[in-house]
Amino acid sequence: MCLIVVVTANAQIIDRVLAVVAGQPITLSDVRAAIALGLVSPAPSGEKPERAALNSLIDRQLQLMEVNRYLPPEPTSAELDAKVAEIRARFSGDAAFQAALTENGFTPDQLRARVRDNLRIEKYLSQRFGVGPEPSDEELQRFYRSNDFRRDGIQRPYAEVRDEVKQRLVEERKAALIRDWVTGLRRRVDVAVLPM
Repeated sequence: MCLIVVVTANAQIIDRVLAVVAGQPITLSDVRAAIALGLVSPAPSGEKPERAALNSLIDRQLQLMEVNRYLPPEPTSAELDAKVAEIRARFSGDAAFQAALTENGFTPDQLRARVRDNLRIEKYLSQRFGVGPEPSDEELQRFYRSNDFRRDGIQRPYAEVRDEVKQRLVEERKAALIRDWVTGLRRRVDVAVLPM
């Protein structure tokens, strides 16, 4: 485990390694930057934000290793600009955005590189897991009956929400396939997670 400390009357940890994925360290500062800049999804209810972010960064590193093996199409400048603009829009203004970059050790070019890799991962996942068998009407109706499609507290009729039912079912199936795939990657790649 790597610790970087400032020696003062009360020693204070500035950064430390939280995980190592195939020899690539993920540090506490990586986790905090991902949270501060919105580069990871918010933690599920009841889960600590830093633990959820660390798991996301481990999964991202595993996925990026696969992406680099298969080289999906590069994102366009317009796609990169749009994603960076999304991140920037989370802040009250340019000064707050620049301050967040500086506080988290990012330059605009480093952020753009991170966004580029995230888009490459998204494209790879869409190519690999985006096309599957169409769900049957029976599967859609079963999914509709077992999930909430309410508006104003009233379950909407199946005919009204059929397209939404289909979209959610397809997304859930894709997410399950990706989870299984990442679980397999974790078994095949050396991943060491250190106590937080």
